[in-house]
Amino acid sequence: MTPLRYSPDIETPAPDEQETIDGIIKGMTQQSETVEKREHHAVRASHAKSSACVVGELTVAPDLPAELAQGLFAQGRTYPVAVRFAQGPGETLGDRVSTHRGMAIKVFGVTGEKLPGHAEDTQDFVLATGTTFPSGTAAGFLRDGAVIGKSAGLPEGVKSATAAVARNLNKVLHAFGTESAMADFFGHPFSHPLADSYFSQAPIRFGDYVAKLGAVPDSAAQAALAAWRLDPKTDEDGFRHAAVAYFRESEAVFTLKAQLWSDAETQPIEDASVDWPVGTSPYRTVATIRLPRQDAYGPERVRYFDEVMTFRPAHSLAAHRPLGSVMRARLQVYKALSAFRHAENGVAEREPTGVEQIPA
Repeated sequence: MTPLRYSPDIETPAPDEQETIDGIIKGMTQQSETVEKREHHAVRASHAKSSACVVGELTVAPDLPAELAQGLFAQGRTYPVAVRFAQGPGETLGDRVSTHRGMAIKVFGVTGEKLPGHAEDTQDFVLATGTTFPSGTAAGFLRDGAVIGKSAGLPEGVKSATAAVARNLNKVLHAFGTESAMADFFGHPFSHPLADSYFSQAPIRFGDYVAKLGAVPDSAAQAALAAWRLDPKTDEDGFRHAAVAYFRESEAVFTLKAQLWSDAETQPIEDASVDWPVGTSPYRTVATIRLPRQDAYGPERVRYFDEVMTFRPAHSLAAHRPLGSVMRARLQVYKALSAFRHAENGVAEREPTGVEQIPA
């Protein structure tokens, strides 16, 4: 199908959206305060526990068709990138609590008009496992007390049991040809972080068009990890150890793909819980991310990734403005929670202007 054009009126914010966003910030800040008291350190309110902190390159495919040659992807060229792989919870739990995963990408040397408040030549893409965001809208996320703050004080064993129930539910559903995004959110398989695919889940502007993004593993070494499963009884930090061991021996390659908005009815902008049918609009390659062999968890680098640097949708070209209810919330929520974390830890937040500023 012919992709639909972007225009500002494709977004339809709810009248009380700012009140909802304020509620999310309040709830997630309370969660962060609870975790800080227990861990004696403020961590990210989501994807707190990193498994690999790496640098590499993003190469835009040459001679893309006009509908894909948009924004950052307008010309075939190579950009330096920093990539952080992490576990989903906003606390540093043992890996027996295997929930959704994150892959945050910071692209350097990106020129052009930025969103208000973003001055550096960087572009962030914040991706996670699963093609959809379970709550769908900011209001749905606020209502979901299990996601915002309610579970922060529960014992780790309870969270592990919850994850196991969710994981088993999806095994049953998979036998019937379907899966639950919410179940995967709380109980992702014990798969290797570098064998997973990662998605924007919610749409972004894609120059003259609109798209969701996906990063798909694309090397023989990663394909060989398809059947890998962590035994959480033997290693509470097994995902990190597996990722670090992988990067010690092999490079990781991800194909970055765009799924263009082509049908306003089956591909809603405002509800991120709806999976856009690939039969209507398939994911199409726009770039390749190569992450070479390296020390993926050196102490100085990890401190920089985890304590100093931030990844957020607001670090963006105007041509890739985040769209929809969930993304509009993220523009404010990420900023507020980052400010809380950095202030509590007494660490100055800095946006690097080049990959050379990241410690080895």
